[in-house]
Amino acid sequence: MKKAQATGSTRRSVGREGIQKLLAAIKFAPSGLIPAIIQDAVSGDILMMAYMNRKSLEKTLTTGLTHFWSRSRERLWQKGESSGNIQRVRSIYLDCDQDALLIQVDQTRVACHTGRWSCFHHQLTDGRWIIMEDGAKDRKTPIFDRVYRTILDRKEHPKENSYVSSLMKMGKDRILRKIGEESGELIIGSKNNQKAEIIPEMADLWFHTLVLLGYHGITPQEIYKELEKRHGKSGLRKDPTR
Repeated sequence: MKKAQATGSTRRSVGREGIQKLLAAIKFAPSGLIPAIIQDAVSGDILMMAYMNRKSLEKTLTTGLTHFWSRSRERLWQKGESSGNIQRVRSIYLDCDQDALLIQVDQTRVACHTGRWSCFHHQLTDGRWIIMEDGAKDRKTPIFDRVYRTILDRKEHPKENSYVSSLMKMGKDRILRKIGEESGELIIGSKNNQKAEIIPEMADLWFHTLVLLGYHGITPQEIYKELEKRHGKSGLRKDPTR
């Protein structure tokens, strides 16, 4: 499966000529369309499926926001153009036959026009189609991912009474300062051997590190992958006595 990144830095490095070369590798159907499966980069949830033509895919690559071709309206459309539920592209994959796309995105709020998180909310159960509850889906999503998604929403849609929005507004130095403060409080709790102190202080520290990841646009999934690479390997990455 071939992969193309759609981050800002990659768009600048590839340029228009590079984008045309990327598009040339794709096998569009005789109709000029290609199916695109949209996946949430944070949770891994499949959000929706839509069609792209050459123009909408080019628009997606140049803007970093998903654009599709509407077969019923016969026009280009941007996801979230009216609802605000935009999708920021993180990665694009082309399948082995080069005739289908998988696009990983940072989803704002919900993906489905019904107001549900995913368009795929009908599950075949005991010979019937059952509508899945969004709440049930959320309970299966790791809490780190749910908190991170909220952080991204506060970043993209600032609110006056939001602590995260205020941190994002104050900038990286303020976030780093909070991480330093929470680290110190965790150390004190550990020194005191107080479980009742350690647990909430660790939660505070993890929360603020998630805010920092959101500030830089790094997902928890990327940290998970780094830990997976290290897990099970013999030896220490760094000397713990330093």
